[in-house]
Amino acid sequence: MRQIYYPDRELTIDEEMVLWRGRLVFRQYVKGKRHKYGIKIYSLNEPEGLMLRFHVYTGSHDSCSGKGHTVKVVMKLMRDFLGKGHSLFMDNFYNSFVLSSKLLRHSTYTTGTLRIDRLHTPTAVKAKALGKGETIANYAQSVMIGKWRDKRTVTNISTQYDNEMVQTTNRRNQKRTLPKPIMYYNSYMKGTDRLDQMVSYYPCERKTLRWHKKIFVHFLQVVVVNSFYLYNMYNSDRLSLYDFRVRVLEDLLPPKEAPLLITPTRNSMHRHSKSMKRKGNGKSVTRRCRVCYQEGKRKETVYYCAVCPDEPALCELGCFDKYHEGK
Repeated sequence: MRQIYYPDRELTIDEEMVLWRGRLVFRQYVKGKRHKYGIKIYSLNEPEGLMLRFHVYTGSHDSCSGKGHTVKVVMKLMRDFLGKGHSLFMDNFYNSFVLSSKLLRHSTYTTGTLRIDRLHTPTAVKAKALGKGETIANYAQSVMIGKWRDKRTVTNISTQYDNEMVQTTNRRNQKRTLPKPIMYYNSYMKGTDRLDQMVSYYPCERKTLRWHKKIFVHFLQVVVVNSFYLYNMYNSDRLSLYDFRVRVLEDLLPPKEAPLLITPTRNSMHRHSKSMKRKGNGKSVTRRCRVCYQEGKRKETVYYCAVCPDEPALCELGCFDKYHEGK
């Protein structure tokens, strides 16, 4: 992706889980995810679902672990995009006053939700009791931290938007008023969820004892979805994901060869059939094999040749071909 594509202004960072319930030293548990147990992957995406960078988290052995973990993750994923004026949208797991100030020094703007107990959250914002629809915000060093009450209280942080109240329309065509940072956050913060949705349509994962195989197959699926987005982005004949996958398979498989014309032999004209006659006890009626009888063996079988006039009994393996040699 670094070589073939440069993203638009808006970017999102979120984590996804690859299901893994086996024994693994860095297996994670994330309560709110569809797969609660598994391998955690931090990803940098576009809002449409195109994955740009990823980082497989390996727990305490990871280069981003320890104090300031989320700041390290964000700076690692954004290392190729700093200083270029991007707008980064993140949820409250990542956002903090320290991270927003640090990214702003690199000309990168942040917007998202914020945990109210984060360090440097203004006391006035924390303590203020709000009624439904009310909001409060404080500014410091070009960072805005605000709180808004809807059905519940939502704390947000932004270095790009102020706490202006704007009117918008939801999915049910109902008008509602909310702060500008929340509106843009809801609009752009869906890249990882969209990617997970597209990958889940055609799952390829199989049960395995090796975790790295599962990771490989997962990213193979991500590559297909990324290719699908890029194809539709730069081609006028837009395809569905299904049609795109079919085209990829057609290109990967070898060309079809003309079928071999097999000349029927005298032997192939005969037909090996199974007797359907039953005894009184329900067992199949058997007869002595013609070839085995000639060789002095006593062997009975339910199979016979349905083409020969006398329908000789013949064993399923060997005797059928031996009997018809030269006939």
